[in-house]
Amino acid sequence: MEEERTILHCDCNGFYASVELLFRPELRSVPMAVCGNPKNRHGIILAKNEPAKAFGIQTAETVWQARQKCPELVLVPPRRGEYARYSRLVNEIYQEYTDRVEPFSIDESWLDVTRSRLLFGDGKTIADALRNRIRSELGLTISVGVSFNKFFAKMGSDYKKPDATTVITRENYRQILYPLPVSELFFVGKATQAVLAKFGISTIGELAACDQRFLEKHLGKTGAALWRNANGLDTEPVRLTSDVREVKSVGHSVTFRRNLIGLEDIRVGTLALADEVASRLRRQGLKCQTVQVQIKSADLSVIQRQKAVGHPTNAAREIYQLALELIRASWNLSAPIRMLTITGVNLTDQDIGEQLSLEGGNSFERRERRERLESALDQVRARYGKESVSFGALVDAELLQEDEEE
Repeated sequence: MEEERTILHCDCNGFYASVELLFRPELRSVPMAVCGNPKNRHGIILAKNEPAKAFGIQTAETVWQARQKCPELVLVPPRRGEYARYSRLVNEIYQEYTDRVEPFSIDESWLDVTRSRLLFGDGKTIADALRNRIRSELGLTISVGVSFNKFFAKMGSDYKKPDATTVITRENYRQILYPLPVSELFFVGKATQAVLAKFGISTIGELAACDQRFLEKHLGKTGAALWRNANGLDTEPVRLTSDVREVKSVGHSVTFRRNLIGLEDIRVGTLALADEVASRLRRQGLKCQTVQVQIKSADLSVIQRQKAVGHPTNAAREIYQLALELIRASWNLSAPIRMLTITGVNLTDQDIGEQLSLEGGNSFERRERRERLESALDQVRARYGKESVSFGALVDAELLQEDEEE
C-alpha cells in the first residue's frame, strides 16, 4: 500500500504589506496598502495590512475605490526587490525541511514533507515550526494548510488566516470543506459558479456529490477536474526544488476550435497565449529574455521564429506584442492557423531594476506598472478562478479548445 503523503501549502500573509511594515513599523496599527502609484486614483491595490482589511479594502481594486471605504488609508509604493529577497529567504527556510519545495507565486509554496516526518515530526508539527521560525527570524507570518494532497493543502492555508495552521485529513475534509460555498473551491470563478447555481449547486459538498459526467457535460474538463478535487482525488506531485530551478522554458500551446484567419483572430489567440505564458512565468518567479513562436498551418506544416526581448519580462502585454510582431513578419495573415505556441525562453530570476539607467525612466515605470497590475490579476485569479478576470479582447472569444503546458 502506497504511503500517505503529507503536503503543506505555505502562504505568506499580506506579503507585500508585511514586508513594507518591516521598514515602516509605525504603519502597523493604521490602515495601509501597497499600490502602484499613490498619486494615481486609478492605481491598483496590490496588498493591504490587517487594519485596512477591516475596512473592506480588497486586492486589485482601484485606489479610488479603496479611498471611498477608508479616506485615511496610507498608500505606499512597492519595493519589488525586497519582496523578491524575502521570498527567497522564506523558501530557503522551507528547503531546510524538504527538497520538494514548489513555489506557486512569490508568496506561496507547496512542500512535500512525507519523508521529513521521522526527522521533524508530523505535518502539523512541521507547519507550526515553520510559522514560528519565519515569524521570529524574518518578522513575517504565514498560514499553512496540511493535507494529503496539494489541492486540499491549498484550501487549508486559505481556511484560516493570519498565522494559522489548518489540518485537512481524509477523515475530516468533508466536515471542514463541504459546508463552504462552492465559490470557496480553488479555481471556481464567477462564470463557473453561475453555471453551477443553475443546477442548484451552491456548496462544495453538493458539487462533490454530483455525477462526474454531468459536470463534464456542462463544464468540460474543468467540471471533471473540480469534481476530482472536491472528492480528494488530486494526486499531482510537489516538484523537487532542483526541478523548479532548472526550468528552461515556459510555453503554452493551443489547437483552436476553428482555424485563425486574419489579423483580429490572430490577435485574440496570441493575447490568450501570452497571458498564460506570462502568468506561469510570474508563478515561478521567472522572466524571459527571448520570445519564441511556433505556427502550425491547416495542412500541418510548421514554422518557428524567435526574437530577443530588450529586457527580461513576464508581462503579458510585452510578450503579446513581440509574438505578434514575429507572426506578422513571417506569416501570410490570410492563411489559416490551426495551432499556435508561444514560449518564453532564456529565462532568468533576476529583477530588471538595473535597466533604469539604460532606458528612459518613463519606459521603466510603465513596465513596472504593467507587471504590478498583472501580479494583482494573478491574485484575483488564484482566489476566484482563471476565468474571473481577463483582457477585454478575450472575454467573448470562442477560439480556445485544448491547450498544454510546456
